Amino acid sequence: MNSDSDSRNVPAHPLVRPAHERYVFARMRTSQDRVADAITAFAGTMRFVYLHAVWFVVWIALNEGLLGNSGIFDPYPFGLLTMIVSLEAIFLSTFVMVSQNRQAARENVRADLDFETNLRSEVWSVHIGKVLGLDPEAIERHVQEIVAQSRTGVDGASAGVPVDPRNL
Repeated sequence: MNSDSDSRNVPAHPLVRPAHERYVFARMRTSQDRVADAITAFAGTMRFVYLHAVWFVVWIALNEGLLGNSGIFDPYPFGLLTMIVSLEAIFLSTFVMVSQNRQAARENVRADLDFETNLRSEVWSVHIGKVLGLDPEAIERHVQEIVAQSRTGVDGASAGVPVDPRNL
């Protein structure tokens, strides 16, 4: 092959955009994670609460003999119901913890991508500043002043004066 065909296959500019957090996280998810998410999402709804309320009322009505003695299969104190509800609570809490752990992993991915984006912005800003002939030390002192000014308002120690965009 000649060098002309090789140069046409190579992009003129490298990809400078970091991956989106959703794409990175989607590659990390397994089918078990999707099942855990679906169960946790359903368990956090009012439909889940209503379904359980109906289930408990029917269970207790049947086992109190309100529909006849032939329907009693778990007499008071409802040991089978207690065991089922306890097992359900164990499994639901596990699914919630799995979802929370994955959410923490997602936050880590997001933080890594934010850091990469911030680093890219800083590198580009430094290079643009050099081309424009700006003094990096003076700019950094100015940035530190603005950061200190904005932090005084966040700390609550003083009201903090908003930064005038014309002074940036």
